[in-house]
Amino acid sequence: MPLQTPPLRGLHDEYGAKFTEFGGWDMPVEFESIRTEHAAVREGVGIFDVSHMGQLHVTGPDATELMQRLTSNDVSRLAVGDSQYATITDEDGIIIDDTVVYRLPDETEQPTYLFVPNAGTDEATHQRWIDYRNEWDLEATVDNRTDEYAMFAVQGPEAVALVDDVTEESVADLERFEARYATIEGVDCWTARTGYTGEDGVELIVPWAAAEEIWTAFDCQPCGLGARDTLRIEAGLLLAGQDFHHDDDPRTPYEAGIGFTVALETEFVGRDALAEIHERGVEERLVGFQLIDRGVPRHGYDITNSEGRVIGTVTSGTMSPTVEQPIGLGYVPVEYAEPGTTLQVVVRGQSKKARVETTPFIDTV
Repeated sequence: MPLQTPPLRGLHDEYGAKFTEFGGWDMPVEFESIRTEHAAVREGVGIFDVSHMGQLHVTGPDATELMQRLTSNDVSRLAVGDSQYATITDEDGIIIDDTVVYRLPDETEQPTYLFVPNAGTDEATHQRWIDYRNEWDLEATVDNRTDEYAMFAVQGPEAVALVDDVTEESVADLERFEARYATIEGVDCWTARTGYTGEDGVELIVPWAAAEEIWTAFDCQPCGLGARDTLRIEAGLLLAGQDFHHDDDPRTPYEAGIGFTVALETEFVGRDALAEIHERGVEERLVGFQLIDRGVPRHGYDITNSEGRVIGTVTSGTMSPTVEQPIGLGYVPVEYAEPGTTLQVVVRGQSKKARVETTPFIDTV
């Protein structure tokens, strides 16, 4: 099947971007270089096109109940303009996807939500919502609006000031995980103080047709998915399909280190299974580690103990541009998960000494 293209595919090409396939989309992986773009976000500000992320819109009398029963966090706590990180789990408590849920201004006095599933999962997630809505006989409208909106992430210590300069209304007073509509170039944009880099920043959800005029309103370093990956690994943030995969590497939120997304006081698909897991504990846990020996850890590499027995697998790894050390994430038995524990990572057939580290690897907001 042909790859989906973001609305700015041609503009990115003019900028000289290199492209990669990600989640069925043809996305820019770098514009200048990963290191340059990474440094721009850590030290100043950069902008990412993340229009490959899904956009699902839910409204109606039972919208809150539907969202509550299909995501792991407590949606009922969201006031208009609030957002929260959550997981979508199956009946066994296994993560299907992670997502951010936004409470939009109510439509026709009905609760309204926008949530963002990962690239390439919007159609399946849309169908999941429809199927459960029908099974539970709930009154809610569920629309897949992925093709109607672009999404940009302006990230870095100078990001909020830059966005505040560009918007007609001030957004500098937004708290983390707060959002509201703001006007850029005469266009209403959903403007949220969220991000995926470990830095302060703003994510903008904008009409597809206005994508170019919104993008070009920001005078800062364009960044691709390559820097987005190195930034999020340094911040210890998960990548769906890599740090968890429903079929190939099934994990619960507790194993993945995001148990804070689980509100056991609510009722949702997978809640009972997760309550049991929470009670008995997990056998494996996602940890951060740093290589002590020379080498770079990569997804799929074996993690062994000092006797050479395979005890886990690297899920994400990179040479950190910020700390200038090889770092990674991987699942290991809980007895090996304490910071300071020595491990081995098999890099191209050679065992390299590694040490479990507390994540994030850098100071984050």
